[in-house]
Amino acid sequence: MNPYLREESLIAQLEEIIDQLDINQLGARHIIDREIERHNKLRSSVLGIKDDKGIKEKEVDVRMYAKYLLKEGSVSDKRELLANLRSRLNYKDKKITMIEE
Repeated sequence: MNPYLREESLIAQLEEIIDQLDINQLGARHIIDREIERHNKLRSSVLGIKDDKGIKEKEVDVRMYAKYLLKEGSVSDKRELLANLRSRLNYKDKKITMIEE
């Protein structure tokens, strides 16, 4: 049985893993694209901002966005992000490691 791990420690370890991953292993691009589209619709529809200065997909740092989701995202956001990792994670002795497939 593995010992209990505090969420803060888990997130810190996952952030370290994200820093080590090849950007393509994150598999989070579609999540970012969806959020950017949602943000730009909000700017246009709700805020009435009609200019063409909305966020562009290429402007977003995938690693930083993944870390943001881990810290600030909902439980479903975090699950989706981790489910889209192209590597498996292993938990043993309060340590999260990545298993290459």
